[in-house]
Amino acid sequence: MKAVHFGAGNIGRGFVGLLLHEAGYEVVFADVNGELIAALAAADSYRVHEVGEVSRERVVDNFRAINSVTDQDALVAEIASADVVTTAVGPRILKFVAPTVAAGLRARPANAAPLTVMACENAIGATDLLAAEVLAALPEETREDVAERAVFANTAVDRIVPAQSPDAGVDVTVEAFYEWVVERTPFAGAEPRIPGAHFVDELGPYIERKLFTVNTGHATIAYVGFLAGARTISEAVAIPEVRAVAEAALAETSEALIAKHGLDRAELAEYRATILERFANPYLVDEVTRVAREPLRKLSRNERFIGPACDYAVATGRVPSALLEAIGAALRFDVPEDSQSVELQQLLRTASAEDIVTEITAVTPTDPLYVPLVETVRAVQRP
Repeated sequence: MKAVHFGAGNIGRGFVGLLLHEAGYEVVFADVNGELIAALAAADSYRVHEVGEVSRERVVDNFRAINSVTDQDALVAEIASADVVTTAVGPRILKFVAPTVAAGLRARPANAAPLTVMACENAIGATDLLAAEVLAALPEETREDVAERAVFANTAVDRIVPAQSPDAGVDVTVEAFYEWVVERTPFAGAEPRIPGAHFVDELGPYIERKLFTVNTGHATIAYVGFLAGARTISEAVAIPEVRAVAEAALAETSEALIAKHGLDRAELAEYRATILERFANPYLVDEVTRVAREPLRKLSRNERFIGPACDYAVATGRVPSALLEAIGAALRFDVPEDSQSVELQQLLRTASAEDIVTEITAVTPTDPLYVPLVETVRAVQRP
């Protein structure tokens, strides 16, 4: 069995690639980073260090590496003969991956088994987005025929992979916990054999539970911890005031999830507690500035703050005060090395609170969250 994985970075090697390797696949890593691809190509294996109260080391071998910029023909040929294609490149990069996947499908023998395609990204419906881009890249006259050569399945993925030590090489340090949930329905009973993945009939609740708990909590601790002077996530969550904001924000996201998906209240409380303990892992040196990067994306409508805050306001009729406090902290994230932070600070200096809310969050005056959100932005703008 063979899997082509786009994105040979830390998540690609330390999570998706690792689980595909352990499922028995030969993994072909594809990436635009020529230096990384060269290092992987020169290595017979790499190690994944899982750290926590119980740590262990896993060895990954039987992989190859392809430069997706300079070796397009070879990459297309690999996709044409692969069983699985996965990505961990970031949702905004999927449109650049799609033409290569489309070319691989066109080159795939018509009698071959359908190619499993899964985008393993921190986004709702990432595989749907990739599928739409792949179809758009196909000639209209062949689109329907070629589309039948693939099965596109959405996923929810969860594993904390911090920035790595400069001398780590291609080895990766990750937390011990992971979760890879895949929607079962597109496979019509013929799911790929990946023991590390969990197939479910309805993926939506799993995606939002993860995004609005893990990602919301992680970002809340990062932004509030940044303002408190913490350097790492574990340092930040150890500050009582920071942890209190995170706990309150996640209590609000849980209320939204319960109202929207009917999730069990007690199970969500246990899930929240587990997440906060993961963030406190002292063996993961994860800087708050890494987790907090790209604040404009994190403040967009369907992301980790605005999404659950809107759901909470609609479901309860109350103002999500803790989430708004976290949003206020995100607005104050001022790091010159982060281009989105620079853009955000410029907007706060030059635009009205109403325009900022509309432009960044896409929340409109008809939304219950609009007025308190405008007030939150205005409070940040106040000298």
